[in-house]
Amino acid sequence: MAAVVPDSSSDSIFGKENGVHPPKQLDAGALFVLKSKGSWLHCGYHLTTSIVAPVLLSLPFALALLGWVGGVVCLILAGLVTFYSYNLLSAVLEHHAQLGQRQLRFRDVASDVLGPRWGKYVVGPLQFGICYGAVVAGSLLGGQSLKFIYLLHNPNGTMKLYQFISIFGVLILFLAQIPSFHSLRHINLVSLTLCLAFSACVTAGSIHVGYSRNAPTRDYSFNSSGVNRVFGGVNAVSIIATTYACGIIPEIQATIAPPVKGKMFKGLCVCYSVILATFFSVAISGYWAFGNQAMGTVLSNFMGNGQPLLPTWFLLMTNIFILLQISAVTVVYLQPTNEVFEKWFADPKMDQFSNRNVVPRLISRSISVIIGTLIAAMLPFFGDIMAVLGAFGCIPLDFIFPMVVYNVTFKPSKRGLVFWGNMFIAVASTALAAVGAIASIRQIVIDAKAYRLFANM
Repeated sequence: MAAVVPDSSSDSIFGKENGVHPPKQLDAGALFVLKSKGSWLHCGYHLTTSIVAPVLLSLPFALALLGWVGGVVCLILAGLVTFYSYNLLSAVLEHHAQLGQRQLRFRDVASDVLGPRWGKYVVGPLQFGICYGAVVAGSLLGGQSLKFIYLLHNPNGTMKLYQFISIFGVLILFLAQIPSFHSLRHINLVSLTLCLAFSACVTAGSIHVGYSRNAPTRDYSFNSSGVNRVFGGVNAVSIIATTYACGIIPEIQATIAPPVKGKMFKGLCVCYSVILATFFSVAISGYWAFGNQAMGTVLSNFMGNGQPLLPTWFLLMTNIFILLQISAVTVVYLQPTNEVFEKWFADPKMDQFSNRNVVPRLISRSISVIIGTLIAAMLPFFGDIMAVLGAFGCIPLDFIFPMVVYNVTFKPSKRGLVFWGNMFIAVASTALAAVGAIASIRQIVIDAKAYRLFANM
């Protein structure tokens, strides 16, 4: 499925970096889905959409499990570590690009730096599982958001959650046909605006409820003790780590037009500016308003005893922002799946929009979305499963892997701070992943009695 790219295409994809012009072979997935035409600003849009998602609405709940000091410290540390980690991975990608060996996918980095088996049997499957899991979770969140909007207008409505998930799946079915990652740049700009908008709404809503006559009694003590408190703290740290997770850094950097040097750093600065404005405002205002009663998503706290604590129009507007942004996030995390299918079924020797390539693309992407929507409808408790996938996938890919490949690629002195700092982060993250996986599995066991296929949750 690979083709030798002519010199002109090679220059457009890989650039004339350091005067190196080796022949390049690109499969259809890299050639069609991961087009390298974007700017650092487009990269910032992609990064923001992949990280700043409605999962941040769980941050007040994480702070409730950790307390003021522990929660805020973890938020800051996770932000600093991931910003550092993503820049290390970007530096590795830039280094190989300058050598004329630009790596466009996570599994490419693993194969070239650690060996082919790491890319094929470890990193590739991990990334595929995390990204497709994010698609399923996005479909579930989209359905829940639609149901919330429906119940605002019709509190006694009889439609079930799986019906709303199916409706949301139809929207994703259309968006999934957008041909390349680069083609999403305008959608992701809108997504960036939407995440700022719904975060501002949630922050304003929390402050309004906190000062209102119906304000809940604020208690910042811990709800549990002993083993339950320990596992709660581990879950909270895992929630924060997963909220900052991306899992598609190489694919996003692949969309940048050459030369790539320095552009990813600018994109990350755009992304983390938005993170600073959204994560901390939502987390702190939500925990301030609801204390240890903060729920899994702060939106649930806006419904006091079944009655909205905020004007209906305000809740409707906030949920529409969230719904639209979830659709963009879901499509972004479809890209690694699209790339794999394109590699398997498309012919790189034919035009991207020829019948030979359009028909398999339409069929494979549609089947992918239909299966993801079906899983979300069948397993509305998928969030518990995603917590396990996050522990096994997000933390290794975003907190451990960049440290290892940087040390292997650049071989910093073992007497220096960089080497041991990276090793410390990798080891600490490994311990967190292990304990987080145990805590997530424990939660599944606790919640198992409530699990029902196609449950109306």
